[in-house]
Amino acid sequence: MDKIKITGGAKLAGSVEVSGAKNAALPILFSGLLTEKKSTYRRIPDLQDIKTTAHLLEQMGATVERSGSELSMTVPSQALKEAPYDLVRKMRASVLVLGPLLARFGEAKVSLPGGCAIGARPINFHLTALEKLGATIELTEGYVIARAKRLKGNRVVFDFPSVGATENLLMAATLAEGETLLENCAREPEIIDLANALRSMGAEIEGDGTEIIRIQGKTSLNGANHEVIGDRIEAGTFLAATMATGGQVLVRGIQPIFLDSVLEKMSEAGAEITRETNAIGIKMSGRPRGIDFKTLPFPGFPTDMQAQLMAALVVADGSSLITETIFENRFMHVPELSRLGADLTIRGNTVLVRGKKELVGAPLMATDLRASASLVIGGLVARGETTVSRIYHLDRGYEKMEAKLKSLGAQIERVSDGE
Repeated sequence: MDKIKITGGAKLAGSVEVSGAKNAALPILFSGLLTEKKSTYRRIPDLQDIKTTAHLLEQMGATVERSGSELSMTVPSQALKEAPYDLVRKMRASVLVLGPLLARFGEAKVSLPGGCAIGARPINFHLTALEKLGATIELTEGYVIARAKRLKGNRVVFDFPSVGATENLLMAATLAEGETLLENCAREPEIIDLANALRSMGAEIEGDGTEIIRIQGKTSLNGANHEVIGDRIEAGTFLAATMATGGQVLVRGIQPIFLDSVLEKMSEAGAEITRETNAIGIKMSGRPRGIDFKTLPFPGFPTDMQAQLMAALVVADGSSLITETIFENRFMHVPELSRLGADLTIRGNTVLVRGKKELVGAPLMATDLRASASLVIGGLVARGETTVSRIYHLDRGYEKMEAKLKSLGAQIERVSDGE
């Protein structure tokens, strides 16, 4: 099994290009289930979650072809309408096959995702919303079995602006009869990107990026032709790494507006931020200042950036208070960062960070995707050598992270257990 080995202390400098957004690419690929026509997607990142998605689609009967960052797929009318447990357990986003399958084929059998390292993340929002569109839902033997002769447009008000539920219903409503009105929707950039991909298929959608989305259902859709947006979380991770280590980096391929809440907090911590048309520059002189922040649904501070900014603030001049409001178990990186000498105290859904001038390298173990990125940042700033094991978590969401960091001057490499 691979590990990441880091010798800390190098300041980052140069420019780096982010890959396509994982959290946009996954639902967009599942939206290809809505049509029998060939769909083509560009800027698809080379990640484990993407490979799992392609494998699931192939198991369902789709033809999937990949060339570089371009992926094309065709889903025949005799597709298997099931997402089995052995694949759903690897990637919770597999539940996003539910809406497209139900809308196009009138039935779907999807394994319940079960628990997750960072929280329960129940899918009840998805199920009750699909029932509003006329689906009958049955839970049996660990599976969701959904049926509908044809979904009917309706008004759906989400109890919480769930990203996954908004995506599932947005896809399902494109083939429903009549108009669907979704209220209290998630507003993330990835929702807008999914809507743009669906529009390239001929879907009629208004209001994406706001709390209310209106969809006029069609009887069929064409194939998609779409390029995925840049990954704002990958971009934020490189910015946090620069903030922790010092230096000056230009992160290319990302619209600054997608990271406004993160950039504001980084500026508050002393980073010099420059916004360009499709890039973000950061310059860090000296240690960050301690700041407070709270995770919230977009446009608030993203929960997916909490661990990385915490890793930068462990070397801040002053204390920080970090509050997590989205997931109930998203502080598993805290004990590992503490192994580097970080002074961190968990109090319920908050972490008190007392900044320290220096960290010391140590062996660390990743527990989830974003936690693994925070441990890499901790290793970049710690004196001496740090190894991060179980980096298959990292490979789920970051494309060639060690190579990109190395191009910025980091002393980092991937090694196997035998080395």
